[in-house]
Amino acid sequence: MNRKGIVTLECAVVLAGAVLLLSCTSSDGVLTKKKGVYTVDTTTLSQDVRGFNGPTPVVITIDKDKIVKVEALENSETPGYFKRMTDGGMLERWNGMTVDEALSAKVDAVAGATYSSNAVAENVRLGLTYYKEHK
Repeated sequence: MNRKGIVTLECAVVLAGAVLLLSCTSSDGVLTKKKGVYTVDTTTLSQDVRGFNGPTPVVITIDKDKIVKVEALENSETPGYFKRMTDGGMLERWNGMTVDEALSAKVDAVAGATYSSNAVAENVRLGLTYYKEHK
């Protein structure tokens, strides 16, 4: 193989490696894709969405356009009230829904944790909207 052929082959290998790397993992800080599964971190999206004591960010895991799970991130909510919401199944209500189903779903707040529940629901809505616009 001549020098030109070797250089061409090297370029092709580098390009193929870059394409493979980009297809396996991509991230903009909000939306991350790894092996076809997306996660949406609403920390920066929802700074203005407040529960009773402050922001209530979540991470949403999405596979094949269906919600796998919603997880609460660190927040300043009163632990007892926030636990009431999580123990009430609020975070699981979206599991198994398509993104479009979840965006149109009416999710009721958990009694006794209304501010936290409403903030989490708004975080999920913001995260799913971002996912649809940037996937």
